[in-house]
Amino acid sequence: MKIPDIQRYFFMSKRERRNELNQTLWLMPLRYIAVALALSAVSAILDIYLDIHKHLPADIVFTGSTTRLVITTLTGGVLTLSAFTINSLLVALTTLSGQYSSRMVLNFISEPPTQHVLGIFNGSFIYVLFNILYLSNSNNEFYFVIPVLSIIITFIAAVTFIYFVNHTSTWLQVHNITSNMKKTTRNTIRSSLLEEIGPYQVKGKEFKDNISNQCPVKTIYANESGHLQSANFQNIIEEAKKDNIVIELRVSIGQFILENTPLFDYWQDSKDFDEEKYRRLVRVDTKKTEVQDLEFGLEKLVEVATKGLGNNDPLTVNNTLYQIADLLKEIGNATSFSPILVDDENHVRLKLKYEGFDYYLYKSYGYIREYAGQNSTVIITILEMLNLLAQSMDSQVHNDLWKFAEETIKGYQQHSLYESDCHYILKNLKAVAIHTNNEDAFPNLEEIMSTRVFT
Repeated sequence: MKIPDIQRYFFMSKRERRNELNQTLWLMPLRYIAVALALSAVSAILDIYLDIHKHLPADIVFTGSTTRLVITTLTGGVLTLSAFTINSLLVALTTLSGQYSSRMVLNFISEPPTQHVLGIFNGSFIYVLFNILYLSNSNNEFYFVIPVLSIIITFIAAVTFIYFVNHTSTWLQVHNITSNMKKTTRNTIRSSLLEEIGPYQVKGKEFKDNISNQCPVKTIYANESGHLQSANFQNIIEEAKKDNIVIELRVSIGQFILENTPLFDYWQDSKDFDEEKYRRLVRVDTKKTEVQDLEFGLEKLVEVATKGLGNNDPLTVNNTLYQIADLLKEIGNATSFSPILVDDENHVRLKLKYEGFDYYLYKSYGYIREYAGQNSTVIITILEMLNLLAQSMDSQVHNDLWKFAEETIKGYQQHSLYESDCHYILKNLKAVAIHTNNEDAFPNLEEIMSTRVFT
């Protein structure tokens, strides 16, 4: 059953709820508006009910007519600044969507500086607007707090506009975009794998698994279509322990599933239990999120690189390839764990669908390689990154790296090359062969490439 938009927040985990709210534009402005309303009420109490101006020098007190002029002028000024800010935001979102990736729009919106800027402008406008309600038509009235705070807040809004322009122009630089996306995915890896799954990973090779070896397998099917956004691993393990079952997640986080397709397999060694509670412990929705999905961050970077290829922007492509290499190193180190999760008594309770390093390597550089076509400079950079990964990562992924490099060269033999291109391709390929202990296979690939050089 489809959950209404507002109610669905109550069914999310704390981290999911925070991620969803950060990707909206209304939560932070509402906080600033609440502060503005409270500050406006305090200003009115101080000026109108407590007559604070009576305790101040007459030279710094504003008359009623002057205060009205100041407030109405500042209201128009703040509204104008807000309009310019919204226009700049729309330009930034259009640029992100068209030049890089529409998926990065939410990254820019969820940035704290963007949220605070919009909150400051909304709060400033609401403050000066509500102050008009407290002003009387009498010229014999005197004010101090209302006009002074209005001037200060408008000054802050003006400075904030400069800050927002600088923030937008800095964030839209490609190295900052790719770096921010990489950091987001890195945080996902550390929070979802190290914090959520880490305590339940098998310690060593010893674990107890009597149930799945003796009992027949049964299946729990999905009751809706969509992407598997996240799974509450802790609660699944706790419930599996209570029901004395071993459960296996048939799909990986981020994968698209259809209604009535297998979601879980389980082995039962107890009385009947409620299967529906396990469906409630995973979240299926229409879009992908970065809460637990490692692949989603790679997809964004790949999209930036392919857009760069289409726009003939080699610097964007190369910078993205560097960030992908750094992210692949993090993913390779994180996905080396066992997909078997145990409870506090070392009994197997949850088995995850495991995707190896070769899968993420193909999902990143494999897609870019396909779109690169005859672009030899991109192939050279990919081989450079494979060389760096081979030097910095454990030997268990070396075979995947060499196999990918070998496939790249064999698939590239249909294209003709300049001599200099061939030289740098072979130079980096040889380095990959050396660092992955595949030097014996290099001469054959060298011969293949030498036949494609222009003569």
